[in-house]
Amino acid sequence: FAQITTEEPEDEPPSRGERGDARLGERDAAGGNDEGAVTEEAEGDGQRDGEEAEQLDQAPPLSNKPRKKKKKRKTKKTSAGETLEDNDLEDIDSLLEKIEDTNGLSQQTQSGINTDSRPLLYVEHRNLNPENELKRYFGARAVLGDQRPRQRQRQYVRSTWLTAPKNTWPRYSKTGIAMQLVDTRREVQHFTFEHHREYQQVQFKFLDAVESMDPNNIVLLLQMNPYHVDSLLQLSDVCRMQEDQEMARDLIERALYSLECAFHPVFSLTSGTCRLDYRRPENRAFFLALFKHLMFLEKRGCPRTALEFCKLILSLDPENDPLCVLLLIDFLSLRAREYTFLTRMFQEWESHRNLSQLPNFAFSVPLAYFFLSQQEERAELELSQARERAARLVQLALIMFPSVLMPLLDHCGVQPDARVSSHSFFGLNAQISQPPALNQLTSLYVGRTHSLWKDPAVMAWLETNVHEVLRMVDAQDPLVQDSEHKRKMRYQSAPRNIYRHVILSEMKEATAALPLEVTSQPVVGFDPLPPLDSIVSYTRPERTNHPSNESTLSLFFRSLLPNFNLQGDVRHDGDDEAGAGQDLNQGVNRLMAAMRDMLANIQFQEPPRDDNPEGDGEWD
Repeated sequence: FAQITTEEPEDEPPSRGERGDARLGERDAAGGNDEGAVTEEAEGDGQRDGEEAEQLDQAPPLSNKPRKKKKKRKTKKTSAGETLEDNDLEDIDSLLEKIEDTNGLSQQTQSGINTDSRPLLYVEHRNLNPENELKRYFGARAVLGDQRPRQRQRQYVRSTWLTAPKNTWPRYSKTGIAMQLVDTRREVQHFTFEHHREYQQVQFKFLDAVESMDPNNIVLLLQMNPYHVDSLLQLSDVCRMQEDQEMARDLIERALYSLECAFHPVFSLTSGTCRLDYRRPENRAFFLALFKHLMFLEKRGCPRTALEFCKLILSLDPENDPLCVLLLIDFLSLRAREYTFLTRMFQEWESHRNLSQLPNFAFSVPLAYFFLSQQEERAELELSQARERAARLVQLALIMFPSVLMPLLDHCGVQPDARVSSHSFFGLNAQISQPPALNQLTSLYVGRTHSLWKDPAVMAWLETNVHEVLRMVDAQDPLVQDSEHKRKMRYQSAPRNIYRHVILSEMKEATAALPLEVTSQPVVGFDPLPPLDSIVSYTRPERTNHPSNESTLSLFFRSLLPNFNLQGDVRHDGDDEAGAGQDLNQGVNRLMAAMRDMLANIQFQEPPRDDNPEGDGEWD
């Protein structure tokens, strides 16, 4: 006590920053987590009145600390009461930024501590929310706006992880979808969705609506069943074709919400040990909804969230990968700057999945190592190792897939030098001689990721390695001949999941390279290219048509109005003779209504008139 009074006399009070730092140390020692609030209080000390400061300084030393705490908290509430809500938002933003910055730094600099302790496909709940990513870019106030007051008054809805329900959605009720646990093998749980009888009837009506080729029938079905998943998926494609991206995205989110409400209590999105079999038609809607959702997220500018959804899809069936998201996960990792995840995935899966035989991994992994070598906060040893791995892997990729270079430079708007353009190894022959299946993979990669290669530093690094590869080719390195032999033996035909991925991705470069057996068959948005070994749990009943019983007038109106069906009700309820007369009357009424609509829409073209309406009564 004597030392304190001698070092800090009353006539020389401590500065505001020292008192704030002392308070911060006390708060941290007590184990508090109000880091942002303490910082704000320490900065706000400079705005207090001089009289208040004199009262604090003249207080006895023994009772100074507790009185200072109470005084500052009280003045905090009274002085900032008007802007308390804004300050809370800023506190939340600062805390989120600090937490995410520290996590990102630890993952990038200490890749062996945080990331390796978790499974590779571990999914974090907070990364499934695109608002968290947008708040990192633009701040909470720009993203949330005035949503918080409205959310307090909103009616109770079920909390979900995949998407947030909206006030504009219809009220959710039981849809007839359930999830069951099939079995558990080696700590891996296998689930499946099931359709109850009432949902099966709606599914049959949906198939009829699809066959009618009229989107209005799907809209009518959704009005009666607003959470029918396949109808939401199909109508989302229709809206997307009509350039209504907002409605298309909203329908996909509603489908995800409907499916998540049917989850089994044990089903976990984050563990990476829950499986769904794509061969079952009931499970395909969940895969497709997740894939379409992540595509919208990537276009929206949320690559980190899209990467998390991509990991989720891969964790549902990593062995078969029915939507072949392995062709996409490298692009999302580079877009989200998750270079450590991409390199770790390559190291762990290369031995049993041969990821280097996919052009996207062959080129994206060395690009990730190159970006890691540009991070100055890393140790010099790590930087040099990353540079060596990047150079070695990109040279192997150029030797294995020489047909990628020229289209990549063309998309980037870069003119190669004379040595590269005149050499036959990267010339037109490299693209013509490759198998069609390999052509699809290279076209898909170039069309999707060419924007990541436009950086001048990346181009300079690529140019150096291209010249090194040409030196190896001129020296007749045995690796060049071995790679050419592998290209001819492999990639004869692509599996069905790659075709499915190309169709869902809608990359025009890859879609143009699809074989005729794929493009000649009809493809529907709710189930593109179903597996040939599907496990069908229920089948659609056959419809009985009796065209001979239809009258000539009915056939005439059917030719004019394809959706008109005079005897449809009679055929469905033909067993009930009591209602046959009423159904017939309804059919006649429908016929008369169709005739009135047709006559009302008939327009007669008026003959052309002269400019002089009065005229002189003479014919020309």
